[in-house]
Amino acid sequence: MLDLHAHSGPLVLDGGLSTALEELGVALDGSLWTARLLGEDPGRIAEAHRAFFRAGARVATTASYQVSVDGLVAAGYDAAEARRLVTRSVTIAREVRDELAGTREGLLVAASVGPYGAVLADGSEYRGRYGVPPARLRDFHGPRLELLAAAGPDLLAVETIPDSDEAEVLVPLLDDLGVPAWFSYSVRGDATSAGQPLSEAYAVVSGSRSVVAAGVNCSVQEDVLGAVREAVAVTGLPAVAYPNRGGSWNSDTKRWTYAGVLDLDLVGSWVAAGARLVGGCCGIGPSGIADLADVLG
Repeated sequence: MLDLHAHSGPLVLDGGLSTALEELGVALDGSLWTARLLGEDPGRIAEAHRAFFRAGARVATTASYQVSVDGLVAAGYDAAEARRLVTRSVTIAREVRDELAGTREGLLVAASVGPYGAVLADGSEYRGRYGVPPARLRDFHGPRLELLAAAGPDLLAVETIPDSDEAEVLVPLLDDLGVPAWFSYSVRGDATSAGQPLSEAYAVVSGSRSVVAAGVNCSVQEDVLGAVREAVAVTGLPAVAYPNRGGSWNSDTKRWTYAGVLDLDLVGSWVAAGARLVGGCCGIGPSGIADLADVLG
């Protein structure tokens, strides 16, 4: 089990993979989003991971947020190739980690597990309440989790979960796998994006055998501190915190309209409240992570 208390300070996560890729000149306007590059140009993904590690990140989050076998098959891949591409997302990050291992110690790979709504590519990962039964969510998440875990990441990054109903499906699946994971909700104020009180949402995660940190991601920075405090109070776990830059997601163009920058003056309060994994999400690229790494020392 990954022991976050063994580290002397917070672990710096990477930022938005899509942001880093866009800064490299990659267009991400298709339904597969960053996952398109797994089949067409994996070297670009490696380049983005490399940029984040060199900026000071200790954790690379894989290009699997929006990837699924069904989605890849719908895009024209056969099922066997689709499964290979899901695992390739982890392999790429592991190869970059191993490439840089001689220059920096303790680099980790976190396999991104996005919500069911992410594969719908309509912004519903920020709304939740998909209108599908729990069995559909289990059928979606279970095989993908198994593929990602089998590829050998250091941990799973279960992220941008908008809805505690989805968490109730995911947590038992994670415990069955036994791979360490962080679990982060997207939030608005003191509620999940779907509107459930955070106290109830984090209670779903509390007691999990596999979840090693709980918190918030891809939410506005002003909402992070309250979510971190609630996560720590309810679960007793270290917190994870990686907000976006603010603004809004356009599901038609598959692009963010950003607002502001990462406010580094807020980071100290997150750490003081119990955040042990701190990074950025959409809109925060390698330069933003470099600034964050400087602040966290």
